[in-house]
Amino acid sequence: MNCKNCNAEINSKFCPDCGQPATLKRIDGKYIIHEIEHVLHFERGILYTIRELITNPGQNIRNYLSENRSRLVKPIIFIILTSLIYSLTISIFHIEDGYVKFEGAKAELSTHFKITKWIQSHYGYANLIMGVFIAFWTKLFFRKHKLNFFEILILLCFVMGIGMLIFAVFGIFQGLTQLNVMNIGGMVGVGYCTWAIGNFYGKTQIGNYVKAFFAYMLGMITFLFLTIALGIVIDIISKK
Repeated sequence: MNCKNCNAEINSKFCPDCGQPATLKRIDGKYIIHEIEHVLHFERGILYTIRELITNPGQNIRNYLSENRSRLVKPIIFIILTSLIYSLTISIFHIEDGYVKFEGAKAELSTHFKITKWIQSHYGYANLIMGVFIAFWTKLFFRKHKLNFFEILILLCFVMGIGMLIFAVFGIFQGLTQLNVMNIGGMVGVGYCTWAIGNFYGKTQIGNYVKAFFAYMLGMITFLFLTIALGIVIDIISKK
């Protein structure tokens, strides 16, 4: 028998090259439960990842980049999953209209409005795009460090993922109590991201936290500015 994944010859229950089972079990209820437990279990699962990123983000992310990539949830999956949790929260409790509030029929017909609505519906992808701009500024402010752009992007996936969970927690609290606390949640989220990035680059140096704050804020501003500019350019071109 040959492995259906890598085509290597198999003489046991598992492929000697890639570890693929010789025969896959049929998907049933137990399989689904196992997959859910695999994602949520505390050891090397999302709950473990959240705990480690809250208590010691710098060291854990550095370990992920250079030593062990099996202890934490994969960063892309993490930010998409946490963004989904946030999206579900604001959808259930009808917390916000979006990043920018539009009024009037003309606003709703603008390309920028449509772009903003897409961001609202796809926070996971939007965060990845925003992370690119934050990574650019982070790379610029911390250019003396040897990290490449993609390693910084991984750092931001973890950090922004926790930020989305913070927003979700405040959203749930606001939805249950009707107290307007989302502005406080926004400040706490930005505060965490600033602290986590500064902690990653060196927790004993105050300057790192200052640079982390400006890198994060400039990245967000750049992203929002470009969405506005893109909408305006498309509207101008479409009217010609």
